[in-house]
Amino acid sequence: MASIKVKFRPSTVADHEGTIYYQIIHERKVRQLLSDYKVFPTEWDESRSMVTTTQKSERKAFILSIREQIRWDVERLNKIIDRKLDANGLTYTADDVIDEFNRYANEYSLFNFMESIIAKLKQNGKIRTSETYRSTLNSFKKFLQGKDIMLDSLTSDIMEAYEAWLHKRGVVSNTISFYIRILRAVYNRAVENDIIEHRNPFRKVYTGVDKTVKRALPLSAIKKIKALDLSLNASLDFARDMFLMSFYLRGMSFVDMAYLKKSDLQDGSVTYRRRKTGQQLIIAWEPEMQMILDKYPENSTDYLLPIITNSANNERSTYRSKGYNINRNLKRIAKMVSVAIPLTLYVARHSWASVAKAKGIPVSVISEGMGHDSEATTQIYLASLDTSVVDRANNIILKCLK
Repeated sequence: MASIKVKFRPSTVADHEGTIYYQIIHERKVRQLLSDYKVFPTEWDESRSMVTTTQKSERKAFILSIREQIRWDVERLNKIIDRKLDANGLTYTADDVIDEFNRYANEYSLFNFMESIIAKLKQNGKIRTSETYRSTLNSFKKFLQGKDIMLDSLTSDIMEAYEAWLHKRGVVSNTISFYIRILRAVYNRAVENDIIEHRNPFRKVYTGVDKTVKRALPLSAIKKIKALDLSLNASLDFARDMFLMSFYLRGMSFVDMAYLKKSDLQDGSVTYRRRKTGQQLIIAWEPEMQMILDKYPENSTDYLLPIITNSANNERSTYRSKGYNINRNLKRIAKMVSVAIPLTLYVARHSWASVAKAKGIPVSVISEGMGHDSEATTQIYLASLDTSVVDRANNIILKCLK
């Protein structure tokens, strides 16, 4: 069986840091594995083969972190020897131990492991999910200043520091929780694949969901937006129309609006599946919807609304760019009607639900109309309602705008 020793090699230059390395001994052959850790000779205890520090040292936190990293490296090396090589009865050399350690470092660093997950998500067509993982990875990279760490090096201290770093940067609690939940999912996947042992580094950070401030407009504000004369500004007019179209379509999300096909509109109804949940919804096509559609030239693509108008371009990039521009213009529209909340396309969804509730429409009908499938979101589950019930609810709301 191979053995591991931690060693220190002083620098050949006086007053410079030396290097920590690992000595792997197997069948009387000795090999060295250099680490990235450097300490001064006074910070190395030869008798105990470990880095050391004092209470008053300015480098105390740094040295303690190196001590922890060394402990994990040695643990990882011993696992490679015990579980992968000796347990399988394989004939191996000290060089094989080093090669396996380096392979592990390349494949199972946090950054590399997340990159592999992101690539698989894209291959499986889960583009939106891959983007959320990418955002989380980019955020965590900034926190670590671009320095990768091993999956089994994630600790509760690191996660608490990341949470505090995000708070300091003004990130809201739900977004912080979102990032941390994704990191937890990545960590749990590594545990399930028997790559690391579960040390529960997320036990001290918040992973819940706070209730958000309602982002809904009263019916009076919707009427003001509808009544604006924006004929001299095509960009603002388009933003207003898409906002109203989302509202008319029972708070349909912008991505679902963008991908509505002409073939989805048949016999006076739009039938589509929510891209977020896959749930099928049917919405009666009201005159207000047709009036907006008639304002624009017929889409030359298979899509119904004038959002993705050139199928030769990257469709996802097109709708995201359009959405960004619409939300930017909605901020200008909000000032015109003295709306205090940040006006976005998502406000249309909240507003439809809020107005419906104010009109006495049952929560179960609102839930069905919006395509909710989560108890946390809708607070109620009922058997599927007859589509006409939801359509009547929508008709009541639209009549209130006249």
